[in-house]
Parts: sequence; C-alpha cells; structure tokens
Amino acid sequence: MKIEELLKKIGVADDKMAEAEKTVKDYLENDFVSISRFNEVNESKKSLTEQLAERDKQLTSLKKSAGDNEGLKKEIEALQSANKQQKAEFEAQAKALKIDTAVKLAIADSAQDTDIVAGLIDKNKLILGDDGKITGLTEQVEALKKDKSFLFKATPNKPNYSPNGGGNQPPTTNPFKKETFNLTEQGKMLRENPEQARAMAAEAGVSIG
Repeated sequence: MKIEELLKKIGVADDKMAEAEKTVKDYLENDFVSISRFNEVNESKKSLTEQLAERDKQLTSLKKSAGDNEGLKKEIEALQSANKQQKAEFEAQAKALKIDTAVKLAIADSAQDTDIVAGLIDKNKLILGDDGKITGLTEQVEALKKDKSFLFKATPNKPNYSPNGGGNQPPTTNPFKKETFNLTEQGKMLRENPEQARAMAAEAGVSIG
C-alpha cells in the first residue's frame, strides 16, 4: 500500500495530504532502514552463504585429493578457516541490522529521540529468534520508560469535553494536531477547559503554559 493510500484510509483531508505525506516520508527515511536496503542485505547474505558453501565443498574435495602434500593441505585449511570467519562476520552484520530495525520500530512512536533511546538498549541481551522475533526488547523499553520517562513522549488520557459544566461528551477532535489544526477551537478549549487543552496539546507534541 502506498503512503497516499494509507493516509486516505485513515482519513487525512485532501488539503492536508501533501504535508502529511512529506512528514511520513521524512520520518521513515530518518528512523528506519528501507525495505529495499533490508532486502538487499538479506539477498547478499543468501548469495554469500551459497558461495561459501560451494567453496567449502570444493576445498574439501581438493584436500582429499592432495594426498601427502602437507603444504597444500595447510593452505586449504587456512582458506576454509577464512571462509568460515567471513561467513560468521556477514551473518553477525545481518543479525545486527535486524535487531537495530526492531529496536527502532519498537520505540518509534514513543521516544523523543529514537537514536538516543536505541543507544540505551543493551542489544547483547536481546535474542533474535528464527522467526525474526526479538526476545527481551519489551522489558528493556518498559524499564527505560519507568526510569527515564523524560526520554519518551507524554501519553495522557483524553479527558471528556464538558463545556460550561455540561454533561459528558465524546472526546472532541484534537485541534492541536497537524491534520486537525484549528486555532479557533484551540482558543475556545483554552477558555472553557484548560486542563483538556493542555492534555491534547501534549498529545500532539505541543507545549502550552
């Protein structure tokens, strides 16, 4: 699904579409590894693994036919060792990329700065499963939210809007968000319900006195 189609599906107004699409693209480019780059690494890993497997097979066959030539045997063993090390290094790089991507995805919506928060995650304690799932990440993120809450965006509950002491009403549209920005409604809310105004402004990433 294209970004424009996604934005239409979630109800972004046509006159806000260009701005919203640019914001989403900038966000994704800054915080995530592109799917094309991710696929490129995976394909490279697959190709390298196949090449090394074939090379090891050839070296093993050559070693068997080397007879008593100890010098040739040692050279072959050195090549086998180098191939094994190269394969391990490449797999480690691919694993690190998957973990980094998973970490940034997990904190993208809540972190004030994804790079700072990601740097505080102990990746040595994370376990990458064969299914691609990361074990141990949620616990570390929740611990950081508790111990270093200032690194994360505020997530206040939306209060009900009760103008002039009226009855409970459904939560109003947030006039502080980009997609529903409305100065008139902001002023009205600040006059009639300043507590709700501050909460909704915080939700939209805006600070008001």
